[in-house]
Amino acid sequence: MMISLKREREAEVEDDDDDEEDEGRVAAKIGRGRAAEDRRSRHCPYLDTINRSVLDFDFEKLCSISLSHINVYACLICGKYFQGRGLKSHAYTHSVQFTHHVFLNLHTLKFYCLPDNYEIVDSSLEDITYVLKPTFTKQHIAGLDKQGKLYRAYDGTTYLPGIVGLNNIKANDYANVVLQAFSNVPPLRNYFLEEENYRGIRRPPGDIMFLLVQRFGELMRKLWNPRNFKAHVSPHEMLQAVVLCSKKNFQITKQGDAVDFMTWFLNALHGALGGTKKKKSIIAKAFQGSMRIFSKKLPHPDLTPEEKQALLVTEEYQEQMSESTFLFLTLDLPTAPLYKDEKEQLIIPQVPLFNILGKFNGNTEKEYKTYKENFLKRFQLTKLPPYLVFCIKRFTKNNFFVEKNPTIVNFPITNVDLREYLTEEAQLTEKHTTYDLVANVVHDGKPTEGAYRIHVLHHGTGKWYEMQDLQVTDILPQMITLSEAYIQIWKRQESDDDTNNHTGV
Repeated sequence: MMISLKREREAEVEDDDDDEEDEGRVAAKIGRGRAAEDRRSRHCPYLDTINRSVLDFDFEKLCSISLSHINVYACLICGKYFQGRGLKSHAYTHSVQFTHHVFLNLHTLKFYCLPDNYEIVDSSLEDITYVLKPTFTKQHIAGLDKQGKLYRAYDGTTYLPGIVGLNNIKANDYANVVLQAFSNVPPLRNYFLEEENYRGIRRPPGDIMFLLVQRFGELMRKLWNPRNFKAHVSPHEMLQAVVLCSKKNFQITKQGDAVDFMTWFLNALHGALGGTKKKKSIIAKAFQGSMRIFSKKLPHPDLTPEEKQALLVTEEYQEQMSESTFLFLTLDLPTAPLYKDEKEQLIIPQVPLFNILGKFNGNTEKEYKTYKENFLKRFQLTKLPPYLVFCIKRFTKNNFFVEKNPTIVNFPITNVDLREYLTEEAQLTEKHTTYDLVANVVHDGKPTEGAYRIHVLHHGTGKWYEMQDLQVTDILPQMITLSEAYIQIWKRQESDDDTNNHTGV
């Protein structure tokens, strides 16, 4: 094992040396025959052999033979990745063996002709570098939500940028729907479309969490790319970063919970972007609100009434108030009834959204049990964020299995006013308290299996779309309310918060 690793490293060094030697030879020739060299660079005879339909830059940039990520080139004829371009390199060997001549350095974005080893300069190749690394101007970003132009991918399919399917590699649809939801939150999207916004953030040495930021930015730019070769994107590199940064808590091959993933992802991004409790990141600017929590300790149920009464007058059992921030609100569903109707069919109960929002009216008390103690808590909101996330608690875990509550939540798509859930002081200071739905994540099927899909509003057209893996279909707004909603993102109306047109922190 050690010998093979050593050989691989030697091979990498040789490849690098070969590249340096070759580049040196090219430099030496420049003085003698600049005209000849330029003529070849600008008139490569092999450009018509490039096969754009096989090019896919969504996967990890590894050599297909050595599995090294150093000095990797893509063959533009077959789409495979190879290391180096020196005389002994895998890319050089491939070019001779299969007569594939045009290669792209995936890091420098320069094109080369092998085995002749000269750089190709041709403006007709710009579409390939743009697919590998899309870039967005401030003007382009500002117009994203103002138009609904359909674009045609190289494979002939038409698509709306942003409304793009994500490949379900094995069991990662729980993560896909969360990534798609966030890609349709304009301030978050605008921030990540411009790499300059986060490129300068400094992280401690050895910190891997910033990889999450880089990969999410890359994925966002691919999802909103108007010049894609195909009308879907594979989140392969993004999910590899998730597996690594979550220490394998979230996997590509094992179904996970979308709320668990979203909770971890929001907090991980906030931290990686330099956010703290005091310093706000773009995550906090978009989603963070605040609330008051009133908590009262309860006497142990085994005590006699007299003992309980005696404890309730002590200071320990008086109601305590604390202030807390939140990135999302958890809404509890009423227990689903077990009775059946006359046709022996289980009745699926329904509940209005405003009933379950009652948890935050400052009066509704709920008992919370810990291993040792019980508390009565009530909640009231003190600040509403520009984008409000609801998590509807459908799953209950006990020692043996996970149960799913199938209750349908009845909600309007627009004009949900949350003023009554604010404290009296906050009602005077919060100008805008009305929200419209922009994303709705749905879980279908059994608790531990099942599948996820998402409904998103395209801001430019005002139309709703349903996305499940690679499938994208338009959907009527009234159909959205019939689903088993699990995560929802609501946008505050006419927010004068600068987050809505914000492209940098």
